[in-house]
Amino acid sequence: MTVLEEGPVFLISDLCDLLESYLEPAQVAEVYRAYLFGAEAHEGQHRLSGEPYIYHPLAVARILAEMRMDACSIVAAILHDVIEDTTTAKEQLVTEFGEEVAELVDGVSKLTHIEFESKAEAQAENFRKMMLAMVRDIRVILIKLADRLHNMRTLGVMRPDKRRRIARETLETYAPIASRLGINSVRLELQDLGFAAYHPMRYQVLAEAVRKACGHRKEVVLRVQSAIQERLRQENLSGEIDGREKHLYSIYKKMRNKNVSFTDVMDVFALRIVVDSVDTCYRVLGAVHNLYKPMPGKFKDYIAIPKANGYQSLHTTLLSPYGFPLEVQIRTEDMDKVARAGIAAHWLYKSGEESHSIAQARARQWLSNLLEMQKSAGDSMEFLENVKVDLFPDEVYVFTPKGEIMELPRGATAVDFAYAVHTDVGKRCVAAKVERRLVPLHTKLQSGQSVEVITAPGARPNPTWLNFVVTGKARATIRHYLKNLKRDESVALGRRMLEKAMAAHERHLDDVSSERLRALLTEYKLETLEDLLAEIGLGNRMAPLVTGTLMRDQLVPRQEPDESADQRPSLVIKGTEGTVVSFAKCCRPIPGDHILGFLTAGRGVVVHTQTCKNLSEYRKRPERWLDVEWENGVEGDFPVDIRIEVANQRGVLATLAANVAETGANIDNVSLEERDGVHAAIFLTLSVSGRRHLARIIRRLRTVPEVLKITRVRG
Repeated sequence: MTVLEEGPVFLISDLCDLLESYLEPAQVAEVYRAYLFGAEAHEGQHRLSGEPYIYHPLAVARILAEMRMDACSIVAAILHDVIEDTTTAKEQLVTEFGEEVAELVDGVSKLTHIEFESKAEAQAENFRKMMLAMVRDIRVILIKLADRLHNMRTLGVMRPDKRRRIARETLETYAPIASRLGINSVRLELQDLGFAAYHPMRYQVLAEAVRKACGHRKEVVLRVQSAIQERLRQENLSGEIDGREKHLYSIYKKMRNKNVSFTDVMDVFALRIVVDSVDTCYRVLGAVHNLYKPMPGKFKDYIAIPKANGYQSLHTTLLSPYGFPLEVQIRTEDMDKVARAGIAAHWLYKSGEESHSIAQARARQWLSNLLEMQKSAGDSMEFLENVKVDLFPDEVYVFTPKGEIMELPRGATAVDFAYAVHTDVGKRCVAAKVERRLVPLHTKLQSGQSVEVITAPGARPNPTWLNFVVTGKARATIRHYLKNLKRDESVALGRRMLEKAMAAHERHLDDVSSERLRALLTEYKLETLEDLLAEIGLGNRMAPLVTGTLMRDQLVPRQEPDESADQRPSLVIKGTEGTVVSFAKCCRPIPGDHILGFLTAGRGVVVHTQTCKNLSEYRKRPERWLDVEWENGVEGDFPVDIRIEVANQRGVLATLAANVAETGANIDNVSLEERDGVHAAIFLTLSVSGRRHLARIIRRLRTVPEVLKITRVRG
């Protein structure tokens, strides 16, 4: 059985047997009645695998039953597709099974009867509806996660392109949501199934490598496990020790994020010790540290400071006597339940009580933030972007002046902290103190710091905050404020910004002829000059670019020095007349490259290649991106960096220089990096006229016998 297949068919009798272990007979009977209703509604429908469709809702219900969810959740799981895929109306479900079940089913159902401009917009609107239904009743997302998990288990029948699309969506959205709610059993399976479908070859290669590594180490890990068990017995401590292999996706992420090979990822095994109390956790930690030496910097106390999803445990990495590190997790039985099932571990809907567990409290806080983001977001795409930003896997933990712990995404700033405290605090913040010292609002926070926000009654959000805030709540609230500025304020701001941009070229708005202004408004599809000024004031259009377009035939390009970019006349880039244009040194774009412009305050338009790694830094500011392209017939010399791996022989550099000279290019800079005495890497900065010229140079250099490999160095 592969990772994309599932075992024998799960029947209603199997589900009822499972439910009888924790539900009342009347509730089990209601589930059976829902099955009969669903089977009739889906009569004649089949999945791509050929099996009757009702098998899918049954499998979803089984996943929830294994989490010991309440009867309403199980009924809704069985019926979760009847509104979308059959003629059954929501009102019929209300009549048959009650308002609660009908609302759950409606929350899970997709939007299929609304016209959208794009598929991406439709998916975003569907996601938005699901999130809002989840705010009303979090069981919606639990049913949706179970639905996605079964679809991932049976993904093998899909076309390869559809498989990859669903797998990517699972890895980017559903697995992080499961993580945010602490449902690690679902998260881990979604990640491994998504990894197998999205990168099948990498999955197979890594699975084989892990199988071989574990085969060599399994016996050794058992010895370590026995040694720890014996030490606990000597210390009169009791606990269940469980050894397990690490999941493939977590190993893959570690290899990718740290840029290391599999042989460098030593800790493919982990031990989990489950004990009876918090006190015992710390005593067991002392015992294992006495037995094996802990690795510095690898200890994390998630009991004292729980993760954002309520997860609690002690994590330490031991250096085993056999030469490889071994991760050990120590937790209580209750913590272990939360670690596996998260918010579903303390499910109390059936009794009408409200859980006060850490997982529930953290989930409720996240949901309230989702509701605020929904109110602030302009459209579904923006809402989806904000929620994805908010699903950061890594947190920093900071303290309020009163000693309360707040968790924020890694890279969060003082402004993010202010909005996390309260929306009104964020709106009115003017400064911040970190460790009692005044710091700029854009200061990134580190774990363990004490943060205090200073507010002023008349303060308002600053548009520049969007350049550095990282939390979805902060971004959504600031954007909402900017979009709802009074029209006269935005017009006045836009006028000041446009006048300032034109003054840089010794021009004024009054200099623009009425014919030129009308042509521009027609081009921008706007009615009046005030509409244009409001667009500039709200940040929808950039004043320097509007200036360049307004005075296209009157402005002489000005160049300003820029430390991080090479300067060229602006006319090499189409549509940027009157704007300062510079070329990023990180990726050194040359004519023929696919390029992207980024508007930077005081520096004009900085041009990068579309594959530049540094563009990831700008993804939080898409409003400053510009679609640009090269002018036809661009002339001039453009610097480009190449890396040449060569056999380290006498005279090779001179040979390379001679070949470059014969192609009509200049060498601006040379550096050498010896590798092992036999091979070397030579870095050349060349002046070329474009991609074709560069390709001609590379073809010529490849004829040199000592050359092993040539690559272009990009950002």
